[in-house]
Formats: sequence, structure tokens, C-alpha cells
Amino acid sequence: MKFGNWLGLAGTIAAIALLWSLRDVVVQVFAAIILAMAICTLVGFVGQQLRCSRQIALLLSLSGLLVLLVLAVTVLIPPFAAQFGELITKVPAAAALLLEMGRGALRHGAQMLYGSQNAALDLSWLQQLLPGSSEGTAALASGLGGGLSRLLGLAGNLGGGLIQLLFVVAVSLMVAVQPTAYRDVAVLLVPSFYRRRFRRVLDLCGSALSNWMVGVLISSCCVALLSGIGLMLLGVKLVVANALLAGLLNVIPNVGPTLSTVFPISVALLDAPWKALAVLGLYIVIQHLESYVITPSVMQHQLKLLPGLTLSAQFLFTVLFGPLGLLLALPLAVCLQVVVREVLIHDVLDPWKRQRLSA
Repeated sequence: MKFGNWLGLAGTIAAIALLWSLRDVVVQVFAAIILAMAICTLVGFVGQQLRCSRQIALLLSLSGLLVLLVLAVTVLIPPFAAQFGELITKVPAAAALLLEMGRGALRHGAQMLYGSQNAALDLSWLQQLLPGSSEGTAALASGLGGGLSRLLGLAGNLGGGLIQLLFVVAVSLMVAVQPTAYRDVAVLLVPSFYRRRFRRVLDLCGSALSNWMVGVLISSCCVALLSGIGLMLLGVKLVVANALLAGLLNVIPNVGPTLSTVFPISVALLDAPWKALAVLGLYIVIQHLESYVITPSVMQHQLKLLPGLTLSAQFLFTVLFGPLGLLLALPLAVCLQVVVREVLIHDVLDPWKRQRLSA
């Protein structure tokens, strides 16, 4: 290799190392791009429906979003915050109750199998796996409550999170105002011979993200509505908090829907055990409706992601970028699948295959 090639390789390695050291900022910028794409999608829809200029559509869209934000803060957030605080305290209590029910069922089963005299002896090894004292149950409840708080970000730095949120919102608004200018800047970063093709790849990524966001929004709203109606009919308490959590966690595939069942089941278990089973059945039905009816209906043009790829992306991006990586795993996977299909397969591997066959 010539000196120029070595210099280019060293520059590439240095750039990758720099991006890796700034990975937290990079993932926040990507979150801002996703939010900007959502705003641009809304602006395009408003402009198409009202047949107005982009500036007017942008102004109307931002005004509408501001009104929705004010309504959410004044109408939904107060009851959600009040119910969510109570909800967090009920989950450890439900875990302790479930533990006691399990121990009671274990003792009853042992008595039926081995008789009352040998029950404790025959299953003593299994009884030791479950904390039987009140101190052990309290420790389990406390640990579960602390783990949920850390998982949901309640124990994080509120000031730092607010600054990051303001950064993401500010960047997204700047990109939404002039999306073409920022896209042209990104295109200039690639070699001149590939710029037209790269612009096409960016457009495909934007289209895939737009379709994904519209589908996820409709799907999450349907899940929240169905969950609220079902919990209300079953007489489960804290309906607002549970329904909103079901809709919000629906954005995270695999992990989110499973986690959203923990809270209503805990509330129902403290009320009546049969309600917990009914809530579990309700959420299973809702998830099947979301997977086989709602999602296929609203995401007909969405890029198809394999379940294994989605789960692997969630694990990988969570390890690399933390909780924000888990939230952004699916849009990252959508963009990566477009890039792999268009750049690696279509532009690199297919021409190489044709050259091999012609030779």
C-alpha cells in the first residue's frame, strides 16, 4: 500500500474511534433525526391535505403538536403521574403475595403427594429456594421496586435527562425546518461518484422510517385504547396509568408488551387472583390483534423485519447505547436493513457476482 492509502486507513480508524467515544451523542442525534422525520411526515400530510406551502404546513403542524402537548400535560399527565406512583408500590406487594401463594401451593402439593408428615422433608430443598421469612419477602419487594425504578429511569439524573431532551428537540426542529439542506450536507460527505446513489439510499431510509413511525403510532394508540376499555370492563384499578404504559411500551417490540403486562396483573392480583388471569388473557388477545390485524393493516408498505433480527438488534443496541438504544433499536434496524440491502447487496455483492460469472 502507498503512503496515501495508509494515511486514509489511519484517518478512517481515527474517525471510527472518535465516533465510538461520542456514541452517546451520536445516538441522541439519531433520536433527533427520527423525531425530525416524524415532524416532516406530519408536515407532508398536512400540506397534501390542505394543499398549502411547506412553511404554512410546518407552522400548522408545530402549532397542532404544541396544542396536543399542552392537553397531554394538563389532562393526561397529572392522573398518570398520580396513578403511576401508586402502581410502582403495588408491583412489589403483588410479587410478595404471589410468592406466598406459590409457597402455599407447594406445601399443599407436597401434602397430597407425600403426606403431611413427610411434606416438609421431601421438598425442603425447594422450599429453601424461596424466601420464607418476612424479612426475605420484604427484601424481595424492595429489590423488585428498586429494579423497576432503575429500569424506568426514575433513579436517573433528571437534570441531565432534561438537557438531553432539550438537545434532541432543538436538533429535530432545526432539521425539520430545512431537511433538504441537511440531507445535502450528508451527501457531500461521500465520494462524488456515489452521491446520487447515496441520496437515493437516504430517501429510502426516510421513507421506511416514516412508514414505521405512522404504523407504530396507530398501533400504540389502538393498544392503549383496547387496554383501557378491557381493564375498565374487568374492574381493574389505575386504568389510565396501565393503558398509557401499554401504549408507550408497545413501541419497544418483544420487551415492551411483556413488561406492560406486569403492572395491570399486579394490581389485579392484589384485588382478586381470577382478575390477574383475566388481565393476562386480555393482554394476550390484544397483542394477537395488534400482531395479526392492526399492524398488517397499517404497515402494508413497511420494511419487513425478521423477529430474530429485531431481537438481536434490541440486545446489541441496548448493550452499546443503554436504555435509549433499546428504544431506538427498531428504527436503527430499519435503517440498517435498508443500507445493507441497497449498499452492501445491491451495489457491492451483486456487481461482484456478475463479474465473477462473466469471468
